[in-house]
Amino acid sequence: MPEAGTADYELLKTNPDKVFLKTITGQLQAILEISVIEILSTHASDELYLGQRASEEWTSNEKALKALKRFGSKLKEVEEKIAELNDDKKLKNRGGSKKLEYTLLSPYSEQGLTAKGIPNSISI
Repeated sequence: MPEAGTADYELLKTNPDKVFLKTITGQLQAILEISVIEILSTHASDELYLGQRASEEWTSNEKALKALKRFGSKLKEVEEKIAELNDDKKLKNRGGSKKLEYTLLSPYSEQGLTAKGIPNSISI
């Protein structure tokens, strides 16, 4: 908010829309920011997710392999629980004219912009 006594404050009293428009990001800058966010949020077809490895040969340590398998099983349980909660009609905000499911912590995703999937790693 402009401070009292400034030119912007006087303009706010007479033309609040103009003052508001001075505070928001320009169209070109907004388009660039949205484009970058979309590019960084899109999953690749060969992306690995939390608990996944590109090959079984990443280690020969049997204990580590079993731990990764247990971790993967727990992640599948989390994914199933999220799906179960999304289907529960008793929970708030699950209904309405458009059913919007909670997907952000679903461990796995398909290719594209999905709002789900936890990548094994990121590179920017």
